[in-house]
Amino acid sequence: MPASYTRPAPAPLLQPGETVVLFDGVCKLCNGWARFLIRHDRLRRVRLAAVQSPEGQALLAWAGLPMDQFDTMAVIRDHHVWERSDAFLEVIGQLPTRWQPLQLLRVLPRGLRDWGYDRIALNRYRLFGQYATCLLPSADHEQRFLKMTPPTPER
Repeated sequence: MPASYTRPAPAPLLQPGETVVLFDGVCKLCNGWARFLIRHDRLRRVRLAAVQSPEGQALLAWAGLPMDQFDTMAVIRDHHVWERSDAFLEVIGQLPTRWQPLQLLRVLPRGLRDWGYDRIALNRYRLFGQYATCLLPSADHEQRFLKMTPPTPER
């Protein structure tokens, strides 16, 4: 599957132009990445969803990605899905100027970038560990996580 692609319908659960990062909620490295984004994305350009959450599962289904085995981060906006190193660079593009030098990684061929990304992603539990369950966001960060809106009761 290519590292980035377009879907025919817009992503569910997202407002137009809204960006969400799907990450492995039991992976310590992935949780560190989510905390990094919360800390450095002061303009709140990205939202987060663990792949194990109902929201993450709905977005994985929409994107046509595996729902039970997840070996990459995905970034979704409107009709677009980015994976692997392209997802990382797409998120970096949303961060403040001081992080933009990382965009220089785009000069490397995607195959080489993805090879490096895959070495880390496929060994992340062994290298960084994992949690027994998906961590829940703290109360002050909860609005950064994508939530399904409960249906409004009919009158």
